[in-house]
Amino acid sequence: MKQFSVFPILFLSVALFAQEKKFTLNDTLRGTITPERAWWDLNYYHLSVNPKPETQFISGRVEIRYTVLSSNQSMQIDLQPLLHIDKITQDENELTFNKKGSNAYFIQLKKPQAKGNKEAVVVYYSGNPIVAKHPPWEGGVQWEKDNNGNWFIATSCQGLGSSAWWPCKDHMYDEPDSMLISITTPKNLMDVSNGRLRSTVDNADDTKTWNWEVKNPINNYGVNMNIANYVHFADTLHGAKGVLDMNYYVLPYNLDKAKEQFKQAKLMMKAFEYWFGPYPFYEDGFKLVEVPYLGMEHQSSVTYGNGYGNGYRGHDLSGTGWGLKWDFIIIHESGHEWFANNITYKDIADMWIHESFTNYSEALYTEYYFGKDAATEYVVGTRRGIRNDKPIIGVYNVNEEGSGDMYPKGGNMLHTIRHSINDDKLFREILRGLNKTFYHQTVTTQQIENFISEKSKMNFSKVFDQYLRNTQIPTLEYYTEKGKIFFRWTNCVNGFDLSIILKDGSRINPTEKWQSQKLIEPIDTAYIEKMFYVKTSLKGK
Repeated sequence: MKQFSVFPILFLSVALFAQEKKFTLNDTLRGTITPERAWWDLNYYHLSVNPKPETQFISGRVEIRYTVLSSNQSMQIDLQPLLHIDKITQDENELTFNKKGSNAYFIQLKKPQAKGNKEAVVVYYSGNPIVAKHPPWEGGVQWEKDNNGNWFIATSCQGLGSSAWWPCKDHMYDEPDSMLISITTPKNLMDVSNGRLRSTVDNADDTKTWNWEVKNPINNYGVNMNIANYVHFADTLHGAKGVLDMNYYVLPYNLDKAKEQFKQAKLMMKAFEYWFGPYPFYEDGFKLVEVPYLGMEHQSSVTYGNGYGNGYRGHDLSGTGWGLKWDFIIIHESGHEWFANNITYKDIADMWIHESFTNYSEALYTEYYFGKDAATEYVVGTRRGIRNDKPIIGVYNVNEEGSGDMYPKGGNMLHTIRHSINDDKLFREILRGLNKTFYHQTVTTQQIENFISEKSKMNFSKVFDQYLRNTQIPTLEYYTEKGKIFFRWTNCVNGFDLSIILKDGSRINPTEKWQSQKLIEPIDTAYIEKMFYVKTSLKGK
């Protein structure tokens, strides 16, 4: 997250000089769809974990079910140190495996892997997982205690990867179709994970196992484990696809505050179903879960640690006042249910697909309840966080995200595209169409770019190049003469052709060459810079 000079860290951090980073074998093994990953389609996980808080130790197993796409006898599974694989079996026969780099294990399969077959392996593991240093930005497992001295444990691992705490196919391109998560806790505590609670089991050793069933595809960093002395309350929403269960898990001494603050969850759901279409996980329900860090977009189990107050830890990131009208974590992290959990990037280099749309969702929420002018003020206010330090799109195939500008600059890019389209009904149809067309899918940047250009009937390819792959702010250079406006783009990528709507409603289509047209009203540069993330410059000034 990116850092504002006066605020705590907001956006997922990236090294300032990623373009100079020397990538390693570990980066390649993690970020590439290797041959040992490509030949099998992930269908299902059953993850069983038994954490030992006193020693920060975990042991467990994961059953991995898959379909064979092409014959291969070597399978890559990822697990990060200081965890280690104890044993791997297929059809109860123990398999051999070797390790490359620090994270990648290659399993040698004995049984012939015939195309079309449904198979499974079971991986047993144990060790001390990475301890979260500054979650969720530097994630792992967090071992805390609440104000009453009870254990308060949580996982967060975007970027780091879920292999930080369990063995998996740790690449975003392939999601399981469903999942069962079984977490064993001390009897006086409970686990809250993704999906719905299917059952609980009282064990002989004074522990309890919580079985959570996920019926929808789920990205790996969206899987979470949250253990605490939770209390629960619930609500329902009559939403776009019927009755949606909304459940809340908080620490007992925060119950009254949560019952008030979490009323915003229904407001969020109504607004985002309007803008983006039906909530994508009705089968799994929606949860807000209190955790000891700020929060994260874990699918159907959104985590919350914003102190039961509006804004971002009490601050308005836009500086306009509108960001104090709602709870940043409830709105932003829940917006990721559509953009991150429903539509998921294949490669973290395309992380803007998650963060730019969700950043703009904050403005859309503001618009739904406070009007379009308020939303415009909000999104323009967030520009103060833009650094233009490096491109928003990162480096492919090495698990490397791009600039933290994917949040405020990406949101302003969408604001710009929206006002270039100049049809709010169509823009909303595009947002809803994205979530319908790419429902429960992993996608590339090119798919999203093409969809927006195709549905708007406007070629935005150079606009995406400008804002996603370049750090310049395009400048509209102009002058007026004899009732005409003369204009062109400068400080831009070759071929940049963003179409601009003037305050009088007329449209100009600047290119890098001077053009002119009749001027209806005096040019209002403040309006242009408010509706489009561009600069204006009167020729000669």
